[in-house]
Order: sequence, then C-alpha cells, then structure tokens
Amino acid sequence: MRYSQWSSLQGKSRKLPGRWKPLAHNGKPVIIRGTQRDGITPDQTTGVYYEYDLKRTLILLHFNEQQVLVSISKQMNISDVGKKGFILGNDDDWNYYYSGETGSAQAGLGWVKSYIYDYFSVAVYTESSSSPATVRAGIFQWIRAGWSGINFVQAEHIIKGMKRHSKNLKSILESPNLPPPEQIAATYQWLSSLPPNELVAKYTALQQARLVLAVTSGKIKSPETKKPNALAHPPKEQIIDALMLEYLKIALGKPSLINKQIVLGMN
Repeated sequence: MRYSQWSSLQGKSRKLPGRWKPLAHNGKPVIIRGTQRDGITPDQTTGVYYEYDLKRTLILLHFNEQQVLVSISKQMNISDVGKKGFILGNDDDWNYYYSGETGSAQAGLGWVKSYIYDYFSVAVYTESSSSPATVRAGIFQWIRAGWSGINFVQAEHIIKGMKRHSKNLKSILESPNLPPPEQIAATYQWLSSLPPNELVAKYTALQQARLVLAVTSGKIKSPETKKPNALAHPPKEQIIDALMLEYLKIALGKPSLINKQIVLGMN
C-alpha cells in the first residue's frame, strides 16, 4: 500500500480509533463505517499502480472467547487510470518509483490505459487462544481490472497479491524492532506539525533518491528525471505516509533511501 486516507461517510476527514479496546465477553460489537482513498504500489507483473475509493466497514466483536475484527471493503467507482511504476531492487525493501505517466512498465504494454473496474474484499482476523497470543486471518478478494472494458485478472494474480500483502504485514507485526504504538503515533504527529516547506524538503530528498535508484538500476533513463512528473508533490497526507514508510524501514532495520537525520531530524 502506497497510502490510505480514511474519511467519514459524509466526506469529512475522520480518524480511526487510536487504540482499539478489547471487548468484554458480552460487549456490544463496535461498528465503524467510512470511505477510504487508497493508492497502491506498482504491481509485480505489470508495474502498474492505481488510486481508487472504497466504502469500508470495520467490525470488532467478541466471539467464542476471542476478539474478532472483520473488514469489508467495496470499490465505489472505477479507479483512476493505471500509471507506470517500478519496483526498485528487491520487493522486500519497499522501494518504488512512481512515474505519474499513464501506461504499464511491462514490455509491449506501455500504451495501455488500464483500470480497476471493481473490487470487493472481506477479511477476518481472529485472536488465537495459544500462548503467546497470535492472530489468524482469512481473506477473500474479488477484482475486475484490465483495459477496454475487458477483465484480465486471473485467480493466481489475486493470490499472489494477497501473499505479498501477508508477507509484508507479518514481517512488520512480528519484528522485534517494531516501535510501540505510542512512538509510531508520536512520529506521525511530529511530521504532521512540520511547516510545509520542511515537509516538502524531506519529501523532495526522498524523490531524488528514488530517481537516482531508478536510473542506476536501469528502470528509467536519465532524461526522464527532467520530466515535470519526476518530482511532483502529492497532498500533505501522502507525503507524510511516504516519510512514515521510511521511518518504519529504519526502525525495522531495512535499508532506507534517505537517512534518519532527514526523516526525523536526528542522528
């Protein structure tokens, strides 16, 4: 996931609970409904990345002596047109290049104007009774995407995407280096409070680093770094999400495209 922005059903920005409180045995389920704007990272096969809006419902309930979280998502409209992107290096390093240009990075498909026409997902996360406690997940996804109104998605594409997501989520949640929730929240708040020029300066450094890696890895040619989209600045929330990813990479011990001093202003 490149970024994700939650809003209330009325379109107003609304934060999700900072910390979900466990429900009592006879507690009433907690149900939260809203809309979500998502941007995804480049696909492993085509290199295409998309942005789209979802209707989403989150349900926290107590069932069979266990805490259960249910997530239901349904795409609202056709996605924005797919754009050309690249995975830079190993996919596990979470480094991506976003060209801002319509098309696909796959050979012979640079001309494609593709869309996600529809998407539906149900995910159920259950607390285990084992010690130490673990979380088990079951996920169903259905997607229709392609171009000229034709669906080119196959079952193996969906399974591959879910495995990719699960692998990354597992590596984060099970890492011994994962910062406590309070520290992650404090970092987000600190970035949010920065003056716009400081925030843009940090993001520009990240964009420059992405461009350099894209060129040195042979994904793009040097002249492409001069295009207007090369250093385009997205909305503030997306900038913060991008910097939070670098913060998380540093915390987990992954290589970051920019150093800790740039991300957090400290050595």
